[in-house]
Amino acid sequence: MTDLSRADGRARIGAVIRGQVQGVGFRWFVVRHAGQLGLVGWVGNAPDGSVAFEAEGGRAALDRLLELVQEGPPGAVVRGVSSTELVPTGSDSKFAVRSLAHRGD
Repeated sequence: MTDLSRADGRARIGAVIRGQVQGVGFRWFVVRHAGQLGLVGWVGNAPDGSVAFEAEGGRAALDRLLELVQEGPPGAVVRGVSSTELVPTGSDSKFAVRSLAHRGD
């Protein structure tokens, strides 16, 4: 990945988790762990059945969150996680659930 981190060490990633990841508490799993890791951003259910998120904070915390979502909460079956490096925005003040036009949101 290209390093788009800011001078203060903050970085941002976007990720999509595929598999049996909706209806199993995956969004709240991400919110809880992101909060514990001191990250800000958002997570939401996508219309295609995946869960997507953007997270911003320290590189080690972002790497740890990516490790955690590889397994997910009990009941989830993660078949793949894709992530991309994004430019940090500094626009989020917390980590929250966001609606991504999924009828169940």
